[in-house]
Amino acid sequence: MLYPLKFVSVYKDYIWGGRNLERLGRVLPEGIVAESWDISSHLHGISIVANGPLAGNSLPELLNNFGPEIIGTKLPKSYIRQFPLLIKLIDANQQLSVQVHPDDEYAATHEGGYGKNEMWYILSAEPGASIIYDLVPGTTRETLAAAIGEGRIENNLKTVPVVAGDVFNIPAGMVHGLGAGIIVAEIQQSSDLTYRLYDYNRIDAQGNKRPLHIEQALEVIDYKSAGQRGKLAGTIKQNQPGFLRKELITNRYFEVDICELDGEVVQNTDGQRFFSYTFLEGAGKINYLGGSVGFKAAESILAPAAIGDYTIEGKSKFLKVSIPLKTTASFNL
Repeated sequence: MLYPLKFVSVYKDYIWGGRNLERLGRVLPEGIVAESWDISSHLHGISIVANGPLAGNSLPELLNNFGPEIIGTKLPKSYIRQFPLLIKLIDANQQLSVQVHPDDEYAATHEGGYGKNEMWYILSAEPGASIIYDLVPGTTRETLAAAIGEGRIENNLKTVPVVAGDVFNIPAGMVHGLGAGIIVAEIQQSSDLTYRLYDYNRIDAQGNKRPLHIEQALEVIDYKSAGQRGKLAGTIKQNQPGFLRKELITNRYFEVDICELDGEVVQNTDGQRFFSYTFLEGAGKINYLGGSVGFKAAESILAPAAIGDYTIEGKSKFLKVSIPLKTTASFNL
């Protein structure tokens, strides 16, 4: 019998990370921790079940053994071969590179994998923190290439101040970068493709500059939409005593709601699709037919499609994530 699944976090030590996830209650390995991959079937960080009788199994093993019972009967079967989402926490102790991600078509043709659409929920931000969020309106491939060549790319970047609770959609083709002093929860496609445009001339532990990917980046940037996007406010979809649910974003790759709970709320996976939950604040438990699974802030839980009714109980704020039933975002990997 399937049940709500917790996974062992996979930690990444990219040079811009720090130790700030400890402030969320995480017990970290030694050294720099830049990212925590919490639900993933990507080869660069495969999730292993941490709770219950399936503990020790990898997410790909679960997908192979249970298939539609995990993913759902109404989502593309290709998702059984690779879980479509990657759920992570990011500690931008230093600023990240200025970067862009390819879309599915470009990635499938040139890289052999998914493209990367993502969204950020700002968990915390130091005073004055900001992100790079798109190009300045009017930027073209030619003007951007010239700016890069002349060492003045920062003149073409749109900077947006951020505070805790801000939400941003980052579609493939959009130039972006986290500034220093920010922790985010990121929901993204299952992809690790990043094309760096600029990395502030920093060097790694071996004294080398990290590689840039200028030509690929210039090819995949969406110049037409530059400067047209902003923060997401959300739309109230459910408001009852002790529970508020707002839709933050729905696109062909994922749908994300933010929920505030003080008490309990009944949820359901009716076999058609899975849900994942990333808990931003508070604590509680998920009660299902066979028992209960506790949760606390900075944890993520996968609710397989076949577990039926369950109740989330506690005082918490969390992201509820799935794939729209009408999605067309699938291809054979």
